[in-house]
Amino acid sequence: MIKFGFSQLLSAAMAVLLMVSFDATAQKKKKASTVAAGTNVPVFTRFSYTGNDEVYANNPLKEDEFYNPILQGCYPDPSIVRRGDDYFLVASSFSMFPGVPIFHSTDLVNWKQIGHVLDRPSQLKVEKSGISAGIYAPSIKYNKNNETFYMITTQIASGIGNMVVKTKDPFKGWGEVKKLNFPGIDPSIFFDDDGKAYVVHNDEHADRSKILYNGHRIIRQWEYDLEKDEVIPGTDVVLVDGGVDLSQKPIWIEAPHMYKKNGKYYLMCAEGGTGDNHSEVIFISDSPKGPFKPALNNPILTQRYFPADRKDKIDWAGHADMVEGKDGKHYAVFLGIRPNAKNRVNTGRETFIIPVDWSGTFPVYENGLVPLKPKLKLPQGVTNQTGTNGFFPSGNFTFTDNFTAANLDYRWIAMRGPREEFITTSPKGGITIKPFEANIKAVAPVSALFHRQQHSSFEAAVTMNYVPKSEKDLAGIVCYQGEAFNYVFGVTKKDNDYYLLLAKNARERQAGPPRPGSVVPSTIIASTKIDVKKPIQLKIAASRQDEYTFSYSTNGTNFQTVGDAVSGDILSTNVAGGFTGALIGLYATSGNDILP
Repeated sequence: MIKFGFSQLLSAAMAVLLMVSFDATAQKKKKASTVAAGTNVPVFTRFSYTGNDEVYANNPLKEDEFYNPILQGCYPDPSIVRRGDDYFLVASSFSMFPGVPIFHSTDLVNWKQIGHVLDRPSQLKVEKSGISAGIYAPSIKYNKNNETFYMITTQIASGIGNMVVKTKDPFKGWGEVKKLNFPGIDPSIFFDDDGKAYVVHNDEHADRSKILYNGHRIIRQWEYDLEKDEVIPGTDVVLVDGGVDLSQKPIWIEAPHMYKKNGKYYLMCAEGGTGDNHSEVIFISDSPKGPFKPALNNPILTQRYFPADRKDKIDWAGHADMVEGKDGKHYAVFLGIRPNAKNRVNTGRETFIIPVDWSGTFPVYENGLVPLKPKLKLPQGVTNQTGTNGFFPSGNFTFTDNFTAANLDYRWIAMRGPREEFITTSPKGGITIKPFEANIKAVAPVSALFHRQQHSSFEAAVTMNYVPKSEKDLAGIVCYQGEAFNYVFGVTKKDNDYYLLLAKNARERQAGPPRPGSVVPSTIIASTKIDVKKPIQLKIAASRQDEYTFSYSTNGTNFQTVGDAVSGDILSTNVAGGFTGALIGLYATSGNDILP
């Protein structure tokens, strides 16, 4: 399995990025022209996604329980903050657009997505970013002294690097990006009671002779100027060198967050890389500038000690953030994975929550050092409303979208550019996708609308009305782990006939970053002639055994499979690498290069 940290892949990500700048005028939101059905611009209707994981069937909820993870699918690196009765949670988004999904709750169980922090091209410049570049590890914090929320993160694109945006009200959007002048990744901001502010982040020693081994990193701190929104030059200090015990060569100390309790300062970090050895550790000090001493009971959260074949396996736990609940207890959100039966990671790193006992000197994650379970007890006085009243669903659920709403559901995201550049919705239902010339293998904005894969076993279906004009035209549905690993199930034209084809796009695994301009090979798995005079329903079905089948229907009832079941291996981080989970996309292109 994979053992890495964000900083391990930083140089690889940078190697494949083209530093670009969006032209503000050209990137204004624009509506694609409404196009009648029957042209080479597809219209999609009646999308449905249904999860059917055994873990939920075998572990039905009792009245006082809720499911973990609280955010299923690719919502990694969570950070959480509280103001009064409101909790806000953010997660990494990499090259997805809009970026940094933000959720709101009043009870830590029921969450509503209220939008994205980075929802404009002026804030998010990822046009030429590989799938696992873009936005890393956002941290959200609230400064009660100026009543302002801060979201600080690393944007691995366009030369931005570490950055911050602010708002007085997360429901009303966020300001423009302020670039921060310091290296490294995973920044987090801390506001002390005396009004001072500090930034902590992952870095490496400037003196390379002090770097003792691969994965040796440090946690650095700067004083932060709240008036100028920048770190103060010359104030940086190293708070942690290597990790809990440098003699043991700990790797990838990262994702730091600072807290204050009973006059003591706490620094909590991820250690071990966001893979099999991932963990959470904590340090204590009398001063925000240290020295910080590790707790004797580190790690405080990990799943690395347990049998690989354990039931209802949850793994890779770490990258946590904490908040105090209304009941006086603390709670931590963190990332973890739920591998399928082949031990592959297709749903990506998800957001979990766990209660924390902080009645002693150090926080103790309740059951954080035993195999994690798929259910938790509800906090006292809380009713589980997930999946109802607009709250984000959990467990086995069905999401349907007829695309009739005035505003697109926040779960739909694009890749590297605004959705509004290629979609049009109709009050009568349906969404039109104006094809870009860039196809699904391009490191560029693509005309595809994505929904996260949230279960190992699922079915996703959509109805499409589409008549391609030439072999360069293709539209359909994709399973997408990234530009170099995906399946395409779509309709195209060859000579005077129309074909529905299933193709695999996969680059051979290689050491280091992909070579600029390298070609992603395509393999036709199967194809069949098809009548395009009437709408076609396309369906993907995946099993926990990591097999994906693709089928279609022209009457909405009888489905025919195209080709045999295919492996989901290329949709997993085990094969594709990187940091993202698989996505299901409604896709069109005028630059098709896959022919039956």
